[in-house]
Order: sequence, then structure tokens, then C-alpha cells
Amino acid sequence: MDHRLQKHIDSLVSRYPELSVCEMDIKKAYDILEDSYSHDGKLLIAGNGGSAADSEHIAGELMKRFKIPRPVPESFKEKLISVDPVRGELLSMNLERGLMAIPLVAHEALSTAYINDVDGLGVFAQQLYGFGRAGDVFLGISTSGNSKNVLSATVVARALGIKVIGLTGKNGGELANVSDVAIKVPATETFMIQEMHLPVYHCLCLMLEDRFFGE
Repeated sequence: MDHRLQKHIDSLVSRYPELSVCEMDIKKAYDILEDSYSHDGKLLIAGNGGSAADSEHIAGELMKRFKIPRPVPESFKEKLISVDPVRGELLSMNLERGLMAIPLVAHEALSTAYINDVDGLGVFAQQLYGFGRAGDVFLGISTSGNSKNVLSATVVARALGIKVIGLTGKNGGELANVSDVAIKVPATETFMIQEMHLPVYHCLCLMLEDRFFGE
């Protein structure tokens, strides 16, 4: 791996030595994400409770700047200004390039309609079927690895040709078995697993930002 990207993993492990056991899986997950984004793919993310909050958090880090500036290309700035000289000028200075990430926990009207009308356990699967395309990536977050609605979404993902990354705890659960790569942080208590998930996905976001927007 390029030194520019490896430094983020090295920093992660230096701050959280217990996560050294996840290093190879973090690299594999990064490779899957990089390949997808390089081919105009996107990331779809789902989880429950605290993992739902993590899903939104990850999308927030990817869809705008995380640590480094992401100005829009000069060609797009010119188009903005040509459409509206005043608003376009302001937008050309403020818009930031993003890596498309959709948290499947964020669409309350759609989610509650599907839960009410059809099936509670298929709420992520339905959205994945609607939003997902071959070449995308599904990130399923489950501290136990056995969240039924997340596992249902993995079935749809695999049927569509979407790679699956699992982010879970030490035991991995069924999610680890059906994922292309599973990052199993070394903890078994839910809150401890969640505490370790955050630095892991921050590391992935830093690596992706550096790859696509760094010098």
C-alpha cells in the first residue's frame, strides 16, 4: 500500500494498539471502496441504534471535506457562474466534492411506509434494491453481526453484484460469514465495539479522502 495511505493505518494502530488485529481487513475494505469509487460507484450504509448514527456519521465524512479541502474543478466553477453570475460565484467558492455515500437509515418516510405496509426486516433491503447498482459497496454495521435487517440487505447486495463490507465485533456473527471482508474489532460488549468502530471508519474516510482529493 502507498505510504501516503499506510500512514493513516499506522496512526490508527499507534493510537489504538488493540486494533492492530484488524489492519489487514481494514486494508481489504479500503481496496474495495477505492475500486468502487474509481469506477463511479457509491457506498450504501446501514445499521441499528448507535450503528444507525454511525451510518450517518460516515456519510457526513465522505460527502464533504473531512480534513482537507475539496474544491470543485475549475470547469464546473465556470459552469456555475455562467448559469448565475452572483449565486454561481458564491457556490463556486463553497461547494465541495464528495464521495457518494447514502445512509439507508435516513429516509424516515420511505422506511416507515415500508415497515408499516410490507415488512420491518426488509427496510434496508428495499432501499438497497432501489438505490444500489452493480459495482457499489454495502457497509453493514452490526455489533453482534446478527442484525436481521442488515443481513437481509446483504442478500440483495450479493444478488445485485454489490460488494459487502461488515463492521462488527469480535465474534463476527453471520455478517462476517457473508461479507467480502469483515472488520471484527476485538471487543464483545456493545458499547466497547461501538467505541472501536468510530476510529476504524474514520481511518477509512481519511484514506479515501487522501486518495481522491489529496495532493
